[in-house]
Amino acid sequence: MTKISTTLVSILISCVALITSCNSNKSEAENAKAVLDTVSLSSKNFALAYQDGDKIVATSIDTMKQISFGGATDPAISPDGNKLAYTLSDSAGNRSIWVADMENKSQGKLQVNSNNYYQAMWSPDGAAIAFNIFNSKNLWKIGVIKTDNSGYVMLDSASKINVYAPTWKNEKEIIGQDLTKLYTFDRTGKLIDTKLIADLIGKEFSIASSNRFFYTKDGAKLIFNAGNADSLDGLTGPSEAVYILDLASKKVQRISPKGINVPYVFLTADDRIFYSGAEKPFTQSKIYVSDLEGNIKTVVDKGNNPTGALK
Repeated sequence: MTKISTTLVSILISCVALITSCNSNKSEAENAKAVLDTVSLSSKNFALAYQDGDKIVATSIDTMKQISFGGATDPAISPDGNKLAYTLSDSAGNRSIWVADMENKSQGKLQVNSNNYYQAMWSPDGAAIAFNIFNSKNLWKIGVIKTDNSGYVMLDSASKINVYAPTWKNEKEIIGQDLTKLYTFDRTGKLIDTKLIADLIGKEFSIASSNRFFYTKDGAKLIFNAGNADSLDGLTGPSEAVYILDLASKKVQRISPKGINVPYVFLTADDRIFYSGAEKPFTQSKIYVSDLEGNIKTVVDKGNNPTGALK
């Protein structure tokens, strides 16, 4: 496994910020306009996108620069590093997903018939986005739509259960969970596999709606974050950590060290594990990267919710 280089870490930490701010109380359209006002990094691949307070930051390893803008959450960099999906919220509490083209500075809203859909996850080929969506029956489901706004489908639309936290197993299959079961759907919405989470990872973990499961590119391992029995003084709620499950041996290996609460994890296409976590007093989150062997480096000293596109 190729480890992330110290040069990349140095570049990410020392980036020069070019900031355009935007009031989070503005309308969706006004907030989306902030994307157009950012600096274009044409023909450059972004290494990382993450949240820093009320701003989204995207870094380019080629230019050693950052762009950032306010008024948006849930950054999701596309696999080729050229587009950024994000969530906008309006003053009425509605949430929607927008996609910005970082080369030509255009942006557009994903056209979904809902007032509450958020947290985009790109397909490996960059052609579609999966997301959380609140349906008309007050249930959480997974939506999938192509980036040209065609082919929208709501997975598991007929059932009466909530399904959370979508990820992509591969270009044709999407993963979700309902706190007790792990589901695999194809892109048409057909349910093709169901597994009890406790049978996979054991009964000593607690699962929240935000916990995600990622398959490695060879399909042999599951990367996930989950609650554990650690007692961390000063932390409200259960502590969470990042783990790797070897599906063949059923062995679970902890990746993140003890003493760090990890509410967010993301796996890149080349099996690099990015996660954000905080140490006591649990007020400032850092971003870390690890390979599958558990070799960890700090990438960003202040940030959370990372997604990466490393080529």
